[in-house]
Amino acid sequence: MSPRYSHRHGLKPLGAGIGLRRDFYEALPRTPRKLDWVEIIPENFLSLGGRSQRALDACRERWTLLPHGVGLNIGGPDALDDDYVTRLSALVKRLDAPFFSDHLCYSRLGGVHLHDLLPLPFTPEAVEHVVPRVREVMARVERPFLLENPSYYAAMPGGTLQEADFLRQVVEAADCGLLLDVNNVWVNATNHGYDPRAFVDALPLERVVQVHLAGHDVGEKVLIDTHGDRVCDDVWALYRYTLERTGPVSTLIEWDQGIPSLDAVLDEADLARTALAEASR
Repeated sequence: MSPRYSHRHGLKPLGAGIGLRRDFYEALPRTPRKLDWVEIIPENFLSLGGRSQRALDACRERWTLLPHGVGLNIGGPDALDDDYVTRLSALVKRLDAPFFSDHLCYSRLGGVHLHDLLPLPFTPEAVEHVVPRVREVMARVERPFLLENPSYYAAMPGGTLQEADFLRQVVEAADCGLLLDVNNVWVNATNHGYDPRAFVDALPLERVVQVHLAGHDVGEKVLIDTHGDRVCDDVWALYRYTLERTGPVSTLIEWDQGIPSLDAVLDEADLARTALAEASR
């Protein structure tokens, strides 16, 4: 195995974090409970001011903040949005974030925002398209960059690579890190009928810098990645399986729909912190 991406860039595991959501703008900066770091959706803070600015500044005083975007459109056919990348770079540097991330997907087509994170075809051509775009973003932002494996409900036509091989080829050729969403692995494996542990084993685990954990809805025929519930037992088990192979990595609890009390989300972060401590023994 090649040297870990995080070691090459001096990125140490941060522990367990949660996302800064509007529901928590007032309560989160004042919580007395333990929390190791906070993730933000940069699109919510690119035009700063008012309540959002105050919440961001208050959290910055206490924790490391990591931007995790949804608007980069790294895999889309449109040119990268120059203004977006410029403002993202300014925000990452203002926060002194050790790294930033987005999704390996496309979200804009012909200038139209699709308001969804859609999968790419698992092809060598898609790898060749994405890699120089990733390198351009990293050069402009001047921070390590991670790509997240998205959930998807139908494979794009024309794929000739396995999903894990596609992920590996992109992150290795671009020399970026991997944000491994373990819930997405479980959802995709269940919906598309493959072994989630074998999928994890096939990934370039030396490039995993961060993990996402979330809840999902159980539909009649498919699992739906909603980020609207507690992390289920199966995903916790897959997370521990992953940590056995990666060692401790910065871990986020995502809860974006049906958001409960702050304490309920912090309870989930406590469970992740316990698993991280077990993995470090």
